[in-house]
Amino acid sequence: QVQLVESGGGLVQPGGSLRLSCAGSGNENDLYIMGWDRQAPGKQRELVARITKPGITNYGDSVKGRFTISRDNAKNTIYLQMSSLKPEDTAVYYCYSENYYNGPAGWGQGTRVTVSS
Repeated sequence: QVQLVESGGGLVQPGGSLRLSCAGSGNENDLYIMGWDRQAPGKQRELVARITKPGITNYGDSVKGRFTISRDNAKNTIYLQMSSLKPEDTAVYYCYSENYYNGPAGWGQGTRVTVSS
């Protein structure tokens, strides 16, 4: 069973930066894809970014050009560098992983990001 542990959330001012980390453990096949979703109050959960083990990335439209996802395969850890943060980026950010063949494998407990002056 995969385990995902997030860190790095907090309060940041608009225009600021923040980096999230997610460390995965468990079956390596269940960590083929790792990524971040987020859910803001009263809104649906949306894709933020995801990355495959070989390094192929996808981003949600609302974060393209501002957020960068990266991965350290030796540590089974992904990072989300968030820049030019906006109040609308305020949400709980969830790390997740997917098995190459079987789809969703696990979720982290979530880390809160608040963008406010």
